[in-house]
Amino acid sequence: MKKRLYIAGWILSGWLVASCSISYKLNQSSIDYTKVSSISIHDFPNLAQHVYAPLSQQFTEALKDKYTRQTKLRVQSNGGDLDLDGEITGFNFSPLAVSENMLASQTRLTITVRVRFTNNTNSEEDFEKNFSAKSEFDSSRMIDEVQDELCEVIIKEIIDLIFNDTVANW
Repeated sequence: MKKRLYIAGWILSGWLVASCSISYKLNQSSIDYTKVSSISIHDFPNLAQHVYAPLSQQFTEALKDKYTRQTKLRVQSNGGDLDLDGEITGFNFSPLAVSENMLASQTRLTITVRVRFTNNTNSEEDFEKNFSAKSEFDSSRMIDEVQDELCEVIIKEIIDLIFNDTVANW
């Protein structure tokens, strides 16, 4: 009887370990709030060759929302301890996979944003660099059908990259 309980205990503990999962986010900030209390986020104009009208406002507002939700920084338009400035430089569609009738079966949207980051309390952290992200869609769909959805996904990815490079420091 003891042997059966022992085996049952091992089976139960194995099942519990297999059914448990550990989850964590890597988007937490590592800001020294004794030195930094605000961030200036300027409008990011769309200077891409192909212009999607709402992209600039969507990107800028999503960027402000990210810092508001995930930090204690005061988001303002000028004079912050941290400063984010830049422009959208790329909004490009490119064919990917070719089907048997020699037409593209998949299309990729790539958005590129140039960012200038200034840390007014530690100039060693300043940088200027490009961030880009992409998403694919079936070419049988019209661009107008997928553009909003794709932009939302791509904007989120680019903003996560910017956030990680500016205040996550990992």
